[in-house]
Amino acid sequence: MSTIHHRRRRGLALIGAIAAATLVLSACTNGSSSDDGANSTVDKSNTDNDKSGDKVVIGFSAPAADHGWMGAITKNAVAQAKQYDDIDLKVAEGTNDVNLQISQVETFINDKVDAIVLLPFDGAAMTAVARKAMDAGIIVINVDREFDSPFAARTTVLGDNYGMGVSAGTYVCDKANGDKNKVVAEIAGIDSLPLTQDRSRGFKDALTKCGLKVNNRVAAEFTVESGEKAASNLLQAAPKIDYLWNHDDDQGVGVLAAIKNANRKEFVMIGGAGSANVMRAIKADNTVLKATVIYPSTQAADAIKLARLLVQKKSMSDLSEIEVPRELKLSAPVVTKDNVDTYLKSAFES
Repeated sequence: MSTIHHRRRRGLALIGAIAAATLVLSACTNGSSSDDGANSTVDKSNTDNDKSGDKVVIGFSAPAADHGWMGAITKNAVAQAKQYDDIDLKVAEGTNDVNLQISQVETFINDKVDAIVLLPFDGAAMTAVARKAMDAGIIVINVDREFDSPFAARTTVLGDNYGMGVSAGTYVCDKANGDKNKVVAEIAGIDSLPLTQDRSRGFKDALTKCGLKVNNRVAAEFTVESGEKAASNLLQAAPKIDYLWNHDDDQGVGVLAAIKNANRKEFVMIGGAGSANVMRAIKADNTVLKATVIYPSTQAADAIKLARLLVQKKSMSDLSEIEVPRELKLSAPVVTKDNVDTYLKSAFES
């Protein structure tokens, strides 16, 4: 996310996580297959992915931590690396300067690291240098913002932006319970970004399924200040709202301030990304904020684990597949008062 940013189980969560699969990356020991013949699964009964192995040097670069979600991305990546005595993590200073981030990757290439975990400030702009690393035999794991070429990364770890919109829209539909006269509002992020477009498209598609639509919409910039300004404009333009989805919990701090200033209490608000302060508000159940849709801040941490597996030529022990997948898309569950304790421990601070 930068200023650019940024599992319902049964029931609402499974509905919300459209086209998403949360893959457990922690080590497990699979039992050997009892099937016979050509269709039997791979025997991984002796697999122990957490057992210390050859040293793995990983270069890590991400945008500046000027946003709660982005700060959590780097923090979680560093914490994950510390769990393994065979990982040497080299962390570049967070930057929103594309040229500087390119230089950081060039340094990793010159240092001949084994792998690079890269959350690009701009995926398109970082594609060429990522491909250069791959061509040099360095494994690249692309996080969150995709490169323009499939040859620029071995594996990509993504959140589900479209799925976020679907999850939020499905929650609204469930709460509306067939009433097609409900007024729905939306506070998006930066409209020029594909991630914002995907979130809005998912939201619209889910609402269409139950005969609802977005009646009022404004865009912000993923900041507290922009969230408050956008929300103030929206509230003035919409004298009545039943449901409000705000794309991002960091800008949501400003959105809630505007709601309080306007003394508006008649609607239900849904957040986005899954910050700890929002989850605490959901748990307290004393504001209009009743739910949030998660956009995992564990993506880079997952990428660190995958980089280690790839360099050590291991597979994911929870899968029969003997290769680490080319792409992992994490789920976008809805967090409510009923399940907030499950997600609060892994939430980031806005």
